[in-house]
Amino acid sequence: MAGLIHHSDRGVQYRAIRYTERLAEAEAVTSVGSKGDSYDNAMAEAFNSLFKAECIRNPVMRPRGGWAGVGEVEIAVAEYVEWFNHRRLHGEIGHVPPVEYESAYWSTHTVTSYRENPVPANAGTN
Repeated sequence: MAGLIHHSDRGVQYRAIRYTERLAEAEAVTSVGSKGDSYDNAMAEAFNSLFKAECIRNPVMRPRGGWAGVGEVEIAVAEYVEWFNHRRLHGEIGHVPPVEYESAYWSTHTVTSYRENPVPANAGTN
């Protein structure tokens, strides 16, 4: 009698292939699997860790020991993002805020071409 071998990753592989094919059919830009850009999961995870440590779990960010409601959380998040982008000194970019670094970068670079259709007009529709 032959034994049955179960391959637990077969479904995952199939879904990954179908996912990739579907993205190609829709002419969509992938949001996973690339490295070193805004779609890089490691970068998102690093930001998420910072956000939790510096905003969510930081007692200074929580008035009276906690937020009274969603409105206060939204304000705290907006304040954190503003600080993160405009005032936080980032060691990997010369201890300047990201917005200052980006401004200096674009002051010395000229964009010569733009992607004509970065997102297809019918993306997300079936």
